[in-house]
Amino acid sequence: MSMSKALVIIDIQNDYFAGGRMPLAVPEAAAARAATLLEAFRKRGAPVFHVQHISTRPGATFFLPETDGVLIYDSVAPRDGERVIVKHFPNAFRETSLAEDLRAAAVDELLFVGMMTHMCIDTSVRAAADLGFRCSVAADACATRELAWGGQTVDADRVHTAFLAALNGAFARVVPATELLDGM
Repeated sequence: MSMSKALVIIDIQNDYFAGGRMPLAVPEAAAARAATLLEAFRKRGAPVFHVQHISTRPGATFFLPETDGVLIYDSVAPRDGERVIVKHFPNAFRETSLAEDLRAAAVDELLFVGMMTHMCIDTSVRAAADLGFRCSVAADACATRELAWGGQTVDADRVHTAFLAALNGAFARVVPATELLDGM
């Protein structure tokens, strides 16, 4: 059985956009690039896995069940037959069937897009690499937000860059979406 490449779209959900409960920096641009990759995978009949976070943690403030914010953003909404993995933790593999579903589809290479670079993208890519998958991240098809710690605020662009730099090499190949499209 030949192995294949799958697109894994993580948490591109309404709460991350303007008017949502956890708006990110430039989510529209990231979602547009993710949608371009999604269309390319669909045209080739290649596997697509949508990951949707639904908050179950007490005190959660976004991705709340039965709210508009938890819904997958329209431009990357799943079509009939595309797998949707529901997760409750940042790691898309934790307590989900994602790894088993990928293996059942004979997938050995993953292309990641989505939200938030510093949290769900980071932890899911590291987990995928630990599970033996070859990983790529479309750097410009991901978005995040500013973070604060120790009395300092780090702007979203620097958070994004730092986390992608940490993933690049040891855990994934991090490149622009256009480079990933060219390699298909």
